Amino acid sequence: MRSLVLLPALLALAPLICHAETPFAKKLVGDGFSLEVTSPNVEGSNTLTIRPSGLQSDNTPVARDVSGMVTHAELKDLDGDGAPELLVWLSRPGSENFGDLVAFSTNRRKSLSEIFIALPEKSDLVGYRGRDEFEVVENTFVRRFPVYLDGDKDADPTGGMRQFQYKLQKGEAGWLLKLDQVVSY
Repeated sequence: MRSLVLLPALLALAPLICHAETPFAKKLVGDGFSLEVTSPNVEGSNTLTIRPSGLQSDNTPVARDVSGMVTHAELKDLDGDGAPELLVWLSRPGSENFGDLVAFSTNRRKSLSEIFIALPEKSDLVGYRGRDEFEVVENTFVRRFPVYLDGDKDADPTGGMRQFQYKLQKGEAGWLLKLDQVVSY
């Protein structure tokens, strides 16, 4: 009987327990290559490591500092060239669930290079308090979040949703996820 009383309290702590330095490891398999994505998910000084295998030119591991915990990784072909991009989703611990993205091109399955992600205008972030959701819809990377109006409580946003839609483009010095459209609903 005593454990039933504790169950609601434990369920309320579940998001905190899940975020508390749980290492991330996932192996993604593409056409003729694989990427092992790992992170110790340590608060304060976290790193992301990608170990490629089977790329045609360069299989050097990539390691970089990240702000937040790695929560998901997937391969998606955003530009339709037959070589998928690696998308790594991040979340900062806390009830706000501020999200971020790190992305890499497989450069036609030859090597890895980081994709620059264009920042939205300040005006597009008005009412932003986190709770990000990420998704790939067709060849578009989508980031959406609830919009808070002045006076809204953290658990009760009333300003609808805002969605950023990004398209992959070749930039001057590499690849760019460019903000293509901002939709509010």
